[in-house]
Amino acid sequence: MMMKIVIGVLGIGLGLLFAIKNEWFLYNVGRIASIERYLGSFGGSRMFYQLLGVLIIIFSTLYMTGMLQKMLNGILQRVFMVG
Repeated sequence: MMMKIVIGVLGIGLGLLFAIKNEWFLYNVGRIASIERYLGSFGGSRMFYQLLGVLIIIFSTLYMTGMLQKMLNGILQRVFMVG
């Protein structure tokens, strides 16, 4: 249980880093050509880094609270008709 909390807090920190410091990632990692093609008019790679940060925060919170496993079990049971 304690390890889930530690991993969740680290994930939230990483997500915040992506969401807040997107300009730093853009400068050091560079633009992503396929993302620029689809999201070019909405900010392109900057928007992608922010969305990635928000998704990391959401999934880290779900993992930390134990809801990620329940959600994946529910989805996979419906897809594979198990149980």
